[in-house]
Amino acid sequence: MKYLVMVQGTQADYEAMRGNGSELAPAWSEKDMQAMFSFMQRVNDDLAESGELVDGQGLAEPAQTRHVTAGKDGRPVITDGPYGETKELLAGYWVLDCESLDRVTEIAARIAQCPAPEGTTDYPVVIRPIMDGGGDLC
Repeated sequence: MKYLVMVQGTQADYEAMRGNGSELAPAWSEKDMQAMFSFMQRVNDDLAESGELVDGQGLAEPAQTRHVTAGKDGRPVITDGPYGETKELLAGYWVLDCESLDRVTEIAARIAQCPAPEGTTDYPVVIRPIMDGGGDLC
């Protein structure tokens, strides 16, 4: 079964990783960033070695995001960033091929242990099964 495992963040979090902390997110040091990157690299290496990693990517900051909706006149309505600092968006993801929900939950629990400066928001790691075809909808 394939699963989408997601981590979240805000614009304030991305700014904090650049060293620009705020009341919403403490500034990250170069040492903090290296600890986070090293941790994530070990997770990715282990998942690749086990054959469970299908794909995984970090995403650009919310300020580079666009929302596109259909307007009442049928024309697209485009809204771009930056967004309010408390608005959480997808910050990164993994597509994993795991034998069970229990196994992918173990992996998500490990990801949740990623090092971060004290005071950083503790976002949940979200797991969503990927439907094969129509799944339960058909």
